[in-house]
Amino acid sequence: MKYIDEYRDGRLAKLIADRIAALADAARSYCLMEFCGGHTHAICRYGLEDLLPANVRMIHGPGCPVCVLPIGRLDAAIALATRPETTLCTYGDLMRVPGTNRSSLLEAKAAGADIRIVYSTLDALRIAETEPEREVVFFAIGFETTTPPTALALKTAIAKGLGNFSVFCNHVVTPAAMHHIVESPPARKLGTIKIDGFIGPAHVSAVIGTKPYELFAEKFCKPVVVAGFEPLDVIQAILMLVRQINDGRHVVENQYIRAVTRRGNEKAQAEVANFFELRESFEWRGLGELPLSGLRLRPQYAAYDAEKRFSMVTSRAKDNPACECGAILRGAKQPAECKLFGAVCTPDTPMGSCMVSSEGACAAYWTYGRLREKAGQVNARRVIT
Repeated sequence: MKYIDEYRDGRLAKLIADRIAALADAARSYCLMEFCGGHTHAICRYGLEDLLPANVRMIHGPGCPVCVLPIGRLDAAIALATRPETTLCTYGDLMRVPGTNRSSLLEAKAAGADIRIVYSTLDALRIAETEPEREVVFFAIGFETTTPPTALALKTAIAKGLGNFSVFCNHVVTPAAMHHIVESPPARKLGTIKIDGFIGPAHVSAVIGTKPYELFAEKFCKPVVVAGFEPLDVIQAILMLVRQINDGRHVVENQYIRAVTRRGNEKAQAEVANFFELRESFEWRGLGELPLSGLRLRPQYAAYDAEKRFSMVTSRAKDNPACECGAILRGAKQPAECKLFGAVCTPDTPMGSCMVSSEGACAAYWTYGRLREKAGQVNARRVIT
């Protein structure tokens, strides 16, 4: 890639869209899920859905780690942060996510808790190193993309003998969620709609490669195309999926060849495997308990595991019953179908994580104006009546 503008060429996008329209069978529908929130934002930002024929529908998936974090885990982090000797380090997009009774890390910080926004795991390590009297806990969250930096932070903490550093691990893995969306009875009970193909995540695949999706495509007969985040990346991936569906094929294809390989970053994978293992199950907001979908520190690193170090208790907490984040995360509804969207739920007054996170579907609809005014007017009338 020489210039970013090459991947934002409107003329080429229109040519690809015309090709999709020519290939899409008018007698059938194509329901395609982009798993990653970065793709959702690209689709909304560049208006890609407006270029597609009516029978090619994009469905927004649970590809936002902040969005899928269950309220109980957030409540546990807030409780930990209130300990007088504890410093909780977190990424900024977690600060305003609503917990139980609309509590948040931001409110806890305003009340006196020592919560600090960091931009990398190295920032948390520096705090632990310069303030040895504090118990510094890194709130680790994310898919496979952000897990290697957490592993390297643990490796560095051990090498430096930072006994006051620990990790509250909330890392999750994407293939398990894709399996659940397609096949599991709980997902069908929750109303997940039929998916014909997936746009695979970009940054995640740069780490794990395309190989993990091969069993998924074979087992569930669903094509997967890993794509980059630029508009031409996404619309080309849609074309590749339409072609596979028309041909009756279900294989893994790699559109993002400039950054992703079949085997991925094996050095990063080795570091992760050294420090982490799969949990038997882990709760995802909107999807429930998913087997083998979350990571935890291996037993030999228990001293650096905040859950064990501080005897943390994670309870089941219910989402706001009026908020449709759960249905949006599993693709059963779109943001504008939530009666709170644009009315009482905005970035200034978020009712759910999908509006807070920079990768959330509701945030994408709001930020780029898609359906914002129309949905806001309709939902305002619903609230009044």
